[in-house]
Amino acid sequence: MGAMLRVGLTGGIACGKTNTLVEFGRLGVYGIAADQIGHEVMQPDGSAYTEVVERFGTEILNDDGTIDRSRLGRIVFAHESRRQDLNQIVHPRILAEEDRILRSLEDELSTLRPRVAMVDAALMVEAGSYRRYDVILVVYCHQEIQLRRLMTRDGLSEPEALLRIRSQMPPLEKIRYADFIIDNSSRLSDTRRQIHHTFLELVSRS
Repeated sequence: MGAMLRVGLTGGIACGKTNTLVEFGRLGVYGIAADQIGHEVMQPDGSAYTEVVERFGTEILNDDGTIDRSRLGRIVFAHESRRQDLNQIVHPRILAEEDRILRSLEDELSTLRPRVAMVDAALMVEAGSYRRYDVILVVYCHQEIQLRRLMTRDGLSEPEALLRIRSQMPPLEKIRYADFIIDNSSRLSDTRRQIHHTFLELVSRS
């Protein structure tokens, strides 16, 4: 029996990583979303909550005590040092939870096919955690499409959206780390075709 293949899924903000993870899930790949784990660890009962509030102040809180992620986002994307502060608190906790899930999957997927787990994490190349995976898959799209999607998705002005895009490694540079590439610039049907082809390749490796 082969070992479980660990796939790192990354790419630029608003390039389509989440939808790509969903499509792979339809094909039977077990998906783990780092952003969702990050959201959970910053809940009031989460492991990062107290430290984040101590570092950034109660002004990031909603009336019910939960962290307002859009307010926190405006702070950290405007100041690189503040973004690094947040990453230093949250990223180790996200990685620890990913490890816990992946370890449990090694046993749970022993009788299932495909033996492929995929972790969606935007900053795995920047953080160096891409080395933890057997295969790296990068999703990208043309920058003007990325900008338009981000503005629409998050209700941002063009300067705000550009600030967030430029806080990450340029997608074309990130592609240098890729074993597989999904170009999400066109129709969903075209993206799905690429995903299905990549899925078959991943299964052959697992």
